[in-house]
Amino acid sequence: MVRWNGTWTIIRNFLFGIVNKEFLIFLFFLALSGGFWLMMSLNETCEQDIPVPVRLVNVPSNAVITDNIDDTVMVTIRDKGFSIFSYLYGSKFRVVTLDFENYARKGGVGVIPASDILKQIYPQLYGSSKVMKLNPDRLVFYYNYGLSKEVPVRLSGRIGLGSSYYLSKVQFWPERVRIYANKHLLDSIRYISTTDLNISNITDTIYRKVSLQSIRGVKIVPSVVRVGLYPDVLTEESVEVPIKAINMPDDKILRTFPSRVDVKFIVGANLFRQISPEQFSVVVDYNEIQTHPSDKCTLILRSYPNGIKNPRLGIRQIDYLIEQK
Repeated sequence: MVRWNGTWTIIRNFLFGIVNKEFLIFLFFLALSGGFWLMMSLNETCEQDIPVPVRLVNVPSNAVITDNIDDTVMVTIRDKGFSIFSYLYGSKFRVVTLDFENYARKGGVGVIPASDILKQIYPQLYGSSKVMKLNPDRLVFYYNYGLSKEVPVRLSGRIGLGSSYYLSKVQFWPERVRIYANKHLLDSIRYISTTDLNISNITDTIYRKVSLQSIRGVKIVPSVVRVGLYPDVLTEESVEVPIKAINMPDDKILRTFPSRVDVKFIVGANLFRQISPEQFSVVVDYNEIQTHPSDKCTLILRSYPNGIKNPRLGIRQIDYLIEQK
């Protein structure tokens, strides 16, 4: 008990010392002046944006809302600070409910004017409050009764690859999405793009979840897809391809020396395993020989598989012989 009394005496002497007493007086008058300033501020007229929730109700079970209305409108209210403070920190505004059937029109578009929204807001205001502005000044929603189709997904953005790499494949899960919209929009949409995906210096397979770009008046299901990016190392390869003659008369035979030629190209290491000589076509055109006679004939690389880059022949001209059957 003696120890506690001694401690209390030290604390009391500290709190009521001359310096600390002046500091407490300063705090009192600071709080008093702050209170007066707050009272004067709250008594002044001001404007404030107040959020008010809105909901579309009584939507038929067979109707699909393809573009929802905003779930909140901002009401600019002019009144004394006391009232504004009450709106901000007092009881919340009741939800403004808007009946689907009252605004659904032909063409799959519903328009809700500001006047209908304000009819439900005004009863919640003080008599001294005035509404200066409503943002947005109207609400629009789009709907249909199940009209839809499936479209493929396309990648949008910039994919940067590491040195000597290329993007061999892009895969989506799912590869197609279902869109709901009016007939005009459905007929005009051929695919849905992802939001911009920007990745640099890829050297290994990457998987990402990416949102799809929204379109006004269109509901996309699902709205998020998974994408896989598959880079591959570029290498220079070659295959030996047989030479064929085209446009030959039935009574003649064309023999070339050599009968096969190397085709060089740049390709991904993984893709090269799927490439065979049969996918290439190297020809000699008999009509070209007749038009421009020469000791050598010119080779033409007529076709090659997709996915390879810079295909070229090892030699362009070779010896030939035309025989009579």
